[in-house]
Amino acid sequence: MMHVLLDDDRSRLIVRRLRPWHRVLARSRAARLDRELAEGVSPEANASLAARATRLTSTGFRRDLAASLRRILVAAGEPAPAAAARAPLGSARPVRVPLHITQVSQSAPLLAALASRLLEPGPLPVRGVAMVTRLLSDGTGPLYREAARDDLGAMARRAAAALSW
Repeated sequence: MMHVLLDDDRSRLIVRRLRPWHRVLARSRAARLDRELAEGVSPEANASLAARATRLTSTGFRRDLAASLRRILVAAGEPAPAAAARAPLGSARPVRVPLHITQVSQSAPLLAALASRLLEPGPLPVRGVAMVTRLLSDGTGPLYREAARDDLGAMARRAAAALSW
């Protein structure tokens, strides 16, 4: 049984039990919830956000994100970050989507730093983890498309800043 803190209607934090359907809703609405968390919406706003934040900041999820960043760096011909090289690749699937190799190469040190930060012990701000998740999952973003409006380096710098307390 898991409990989370939620804002009540008087701006006070209260303890609520997370029900199984909260996790199901969080998983089915992951993209929207990740966007909201990346934009700075408080995970205490509702149970779905709290459930998603709990998942995003878990050690296993962070390790999987770091492994994804490592696979992207390797696929782009870049060296893997030192800390991430010691971590298992999870499921060692090769990258199957086309990458914007130029952007990845230019942003390799930033992406490696993100992977290393995700592997550090202790809690991390959910906003930063959500930003990395969005960076990796946005198939129209600068990681994958040359025509993307955003700059991969700028997005990685914002995510790194959000991962700092």
